[in-house]
Formats: sequence, structure tokens, C-alpha cells
Amino acid sequence: MRLKRALLALAVVLGGLVAGTGGATAATPYCGITWGSTAKAAGTLSTGPLVEVRTGQHDCWDRVVFEFAGPANGYSVAYGETLTEGQGLALSPYTAGGALLRVSLRAPAYDEQHVATVPYRTGQHAANALGYRTLRDVVFGGSFEGYTTFAVGVRAQLPYRVFVLPGPGTHSRIVIDVAHRWQQ
Repeated sequence: MRLKRALLALAVVLGGLVAGTGGATAATPYCGITWGSTAKAAGTLSTGPLVEVRTGQHDCWDRVVFEFAGPANGYSVAYGETLTEGQGLALSPYTAGGALLRVSLRAPAYDEQHVATVPYRTGQHAANALGYRTLRDVVFGGSFEGYTTFAVGVRAQLPYRVFVLPGPGTHSRIVIDVAHRWQQ
């Protein structure tokens, strides 16, 4: 009798497992996004200075755009603590969000006469992200020896992509899109 009950219980459990997985499919990517959250780097050092930082919202991601007066294509972006250029001080105390994207642009934020081409000071907010689903903050980390740093505060460590766009005119843009979530 005990053996019958044990076998019956085992059959019920196995039947439930099989029924529970019969209709299951692999989780589909959110909005078709397959970017991932690992470090991304490309391009070379350029002399086209940074002239503007702006943000935007889309249905599936939030965006940060860095615009340069000239060709620029070099960047390194990864999750982690962001340090100021030249001094190496942590930007996390100045940045909102549950995770930080450390953005190093391989272009200066000053012209040939070493005059700043953006109005931000180190530790200062560089773009508005108020009310965004994913972005929380964009904080300037300084520019030193041709490299410019930003801390991008996001809600959580989410998938992101980085790419370069030409224009407008002789300008160029480095764009970071951060997904609202991982999957549907």
C-alpha cells in the first residue's frame, strides 16, 4: 500500500513537471534587444571636441548622445565606479541611480587653446534625465589629455549598446542606448 502511494505521488509530481514545461518557450528579448551588459570599446583618439550632451526617451530604451565638433569615434563604456579625469575621485556620490555606466570618450572637452567646449564642471550634471524610465543622471567627470569622462546613472544594470553616427554636417555623435528591461 505504501509503495502504491509513493508511486502515485511520484507520477503526479512528474506529470505536473511535464505539463508545466510543455508550453514553455525561451524568454523573448524585450523589443528584440539582444545587446547585453558587458564592456564595449571601439575607435581611436580624436581632436574633435565635445560640444553637447543630451538625452532622449524611446519606447524600449533611454538614450544619451555626445556630440563632437568634428569626427570622433573612440569610446570605452562599462558598468562600474567612475573616476574623475586627472584626479581619480569617485563620481558615485554625485550620481543618482542603482548602477553606473563608466563612459570614457576618446576626445577632449576643450579646443586647441585648451578652452572648455562644454559648460560643465567636474561632478556637475550634464544632461536632464528627470522622469526617464531607465536613465537617472549624466554627470561630467572631467577632460584630461584628450579623454573625457562621464558617469551615467541608470536604474539597474541593464543591456546597453554604443554606436557612432556621422553628422550633422561635419559633427559626429557617440550614442548610448540603455534598455528599459532585460526581457518581456
